[in-house]
Amino acid sequence: MTARVDHAVTSGTFSLDGETFDVDNNVWVVGDDVECVVIDAPHSVSDIVKVVGDRKVKAIICTHAHDDHVRVAPALREKVVAPILLHPDDKVLWELTHTDHLWDVDLADGQTLEVAGTTLQVIHTPGHAPGAVCLYAPDLGCVFTGDTLFQGGPGATGRSHSDRGTLESSIRTKLFSLPGETVVHTGHGDDTTIAAEQVLLG
Repeated sequence: MTARVDHAVTSGTFSLDGETFDVDNNVWVVGDDVECVVIDAPHSVSDIVKVVGDRKVKAIICTHAHDDHVRVAPALREKVVAPILLHPDDKVLWELTHTDHLWDVDLADGQTLEVAGTTLQVIHTPGHAPGAVCLYAPDLGCVFTGDTLFQGGPGATGRSHSDRGTLESSIRTKLFSLPGETVVHTGHGDDTTIAAEQVLLG
């Protein structure tokens, strides 16, 4: 059985630095008919479970710890009985949302995660958040970038624990080394490609 990418959009809010915004988040699930991993846990457990179906969830992988990406991670962990994976550099952001729950497994740059016969490669891309990661699936020809890279350029900076120069360096050195045809599955909004964003960022 071949691994595939399933997708849904769920709506809620994002809060940081005393401001709250309405946001739509992408939910990405990678796997086959038997097992899968969930990438990020925004807003609604039921919306995520609809995408998962009756598959075994091996992990809940968080691209970063802003509240719109991890808000329901502990509740989802209880529902599907799967560990939460997060880069430890995002502890400061995690604790803004979850003071009485921790994640289960630290992510590290260069780590590989296996699901349904395919591999996800962890790429640490700080800038939007200190522990932000992207997940590259070479067999599937795609990379899951969370809020590091969007259609139209880098993710937002200017808020607590973010830095524009660091983000652009992460994108140029870590993501722009991927094949140009690699599809970019983002945390919000439409897909793009590495080549398209190289043209825009220069």
